Amino acid sequence: MLEGKVALVTGASQGLGRALALDYARRGAALVINARSEESVGPVAEEVRGLGAEVLALGADVADSAEAEKLAGAAVERFGRVDVLVNNAGLLGPRVGILEYPEDEWRRVIDANLTGLYLVSKAVIPHMPEGSSVINVVSGVSVEGRPKWGAYSVSKFGVEGLTQILAGELEERGVRVNAVDPGGMRTEMRAAAYPEEDPQTRITSEENTAVFLYLASDESREVTGERFKAQEFGGR
Repeated sequence: MLEGKVALVTGASQGLGRALALDYARRGAALVINARSEESVGPVAEEVRGLGAEVLALGADVADSAEAEKLAGAAVERFGRVDVLVNNAGLLGPRVGILEYPEDEWRRVIDANLTGLYLVSKAVIPHMPEGSSVINVVSGVSVEGRPKWGAYSVSKFGVEGLTQILAGELEERGVRVNAVDPGGMRTEMRAAAYPEEDPQTRITSEENTAVFLYLASDESREVTGERFKAQEFGGR
């Protein structure tokens, strides 16, 4: 399904990013996986290698332009191109009202979730050939602002807009750009956002990869500028 493709996944040390890296590897892709530290993403790299796939694991702060460029450069040096970019890295930030929201936390979350996505996309997309796919991870709170979701919600609203802008700008190049709302999953971020919730009522990240596989594959070659709800995806 993904044989011969090179996929770069940010935020790949745990949760959805890890699940996507492993599923892409199972389907034949070579992987570039990223987290803030190489130590944190190293164990995932070993899992990918155990599946017989090539992998390059890199620690980089996606909100730092120099590190985003270094990430892209290392990927291209190793594999020559990137066919699939999954912008998954992100932070939740504090669940407090806007008037109580610390400015330093606001900047940290916006930088990680929105500016980081912009910087990685800007660095990687020039190395993506025709037929490539960019997949941006959004949220249920990126189309409906809710109290006490602060910078996380605002940043994801920005990702929705950036997805539409890039889809329009890259259409002539044959690079497609789509957004995916994964929905609630059994992850550390979900537990932090909803500490009162029983995690067992949510699906695992590993059970939620179908739409990401579709968008990475040639099956979605003509699909761009769309928004998908992963848990409602029934295939096409």
